[in-house]
Amino acid sequence: MRTTAVILSGPRELSLQPLDIVAPGAGDLVVEIAHSGISTGTEKLFYTGTMPPFPGMGYPLVPGYEAAGVVVEAGAESGYRVGEHVFVPGANCFAGDVKGLFGGASRHLVTPAHRVSRIDGGMGAEGALLALAATARHALAGFATALPDLIVGHGTLGRLLARLTVAAGAPAPTVWETNPARREGAAGYACIAPEDDPRRDYRAIYDASGAKGLLDQLVMRLAKGGEVVLAGFYTEPVSFAFPPAFMKEARIRIASEWQPDDLVATRALIESGALSLSGLITHTRPASDAPEAYATAFGDAACLKMILDWKATA
Repeated sequence: MRTTAVILSGPRELSLQPLDIVAPGAGDLVVEIAHSGISTGTEKLFYTGTMPPFPGMGYPLVPGYEAAGVVVEAGAESGYRVGEHVFVPGANCFAGDVKGLFGGASRHLVTPAHRVSRIDGGMGAEGALLALAATARHALAGFATALPDLIVGHGTLGRLLARLTVAAGAPAPTVWETNPARREGAAGYACIAPEDDPRRDYRAIYDASGAKGLLDQLVMRLAKGGEVVLAGFYTEPVSFAFPPAFMKEARIRIASEWQPDDLVATRALIESGALSLSGLITHTRPASDAPEAYATAFGDAACLKMILDWKATA
């Protein structure tokens, strides 16, 4: 089988190329991708060459783990039917030496059926946001967690954390954003500059920014016994001054990637109308413009989420 996919041959070496993909088995699906998202976290690190050593890492690779499309072939043991719309969290289906570490930025994917999730075809491009929404839900639903009363960063993840907190019926969180252009779009909560916030008794601060050197500032904003949740991805060692954290008896938690139950719960929230994904996609480009799309996603502060549209790609 043959497809067209985004290939990252090395740092900042990105192109669209034809690739061979493996034949599907009885439990597999062939999915024709309509939309895939570009992650400004992990994908940016591979694009810039700053990703720390990671199992299975290397170039060339097919990036992307946010893809939505329609089933065009369904194995006899898959439990799916041709024509169903699904979310695919990447795939490892490429022949040759191309690494499918994430593998979602491709016109066609072969994937075991148990890895996909059914979605409403009416979601359109928003269907590709399911993993990011599930990641936000995972951060909120971890071990002995408190919902955030402060969120740092009003990018896509920060907005999803705020929306999920409001959807849970909790008091509206405060959101910090240093970029004035990104403070717009807050719905049901306040988004302000950090210097405009006098409060120093937050119970749970969720950092969705991934910014370095921020932990000491956040500890000083905690109530005694409060928690800082690191929900971003940090490429440099995370450190903090011990005495202030000691005085606060602060707790620090790391939220990792979503799990299958997060995906199920998030899909239910979206389908019920409790969680909206509207307004998060700010840019869409044809997959044929992938090099320009990736540059915009990583270089334009006004870009919350870039979506590649694959529908015109063979």
